Amino acid sequence: MLFRLHKKDVNSLTDDELIKKYLSNDENFYFGELFKRYTHLVFGVCMKYLKDEAESEDAVMDIFEKLPAGLKHHDIRNFKSWLYSVAKNYCLMKIRKEKNIFEKEQSLKISEQESVEFPAFEHLNDEIGKEEQLNNVEKAIEMLSEEQRLCVELFYLQ
Repeated sequence: MLFRLHKKDVNSLTDDELIKKYLSNDENFYFGELFKRYTHLVFGVCMKYLKDEAESEDAVMDIFEKLPAGLKHHDIRNFKSWLYSVAKNYCLMKIRKEKNIFEKEQSLKISEQESVEFPAFEHLNDEIGKEEQLNNVEKAIEMLSEEQRLCVELFYLQ
């Protein structure tokens, strides 16, 4: 009976009171009330930065999973402002991380493309004249098997 009255009165408690009760009793019930009060705020912040509903929903859950540890380690004066900052920082870090991954992928694509477009020995072109290059290509073609040589000649030369 006392527990029911306790639950009923929880709506009248301030954020600071809920945090104090959560920290002193370590009951998830009080933290759950904070979650209910501010889920929409955190979701709105996540949508603003991430611009994706599913990703924002996941972010809300990640943020609220990390909050209990944050509540225990920080002296929070204004929960709503602190929570906004936590959500915003989480989203910015997520965006930054994804941007770094994207940039690394682009860098790899460019380096792969360069290695295909610019063979390792292309720098020798400056040192060797065109006529000498043709002689080297002819010698290389002669070293191929009959089938390979025929394919190269038909495809590239004829």
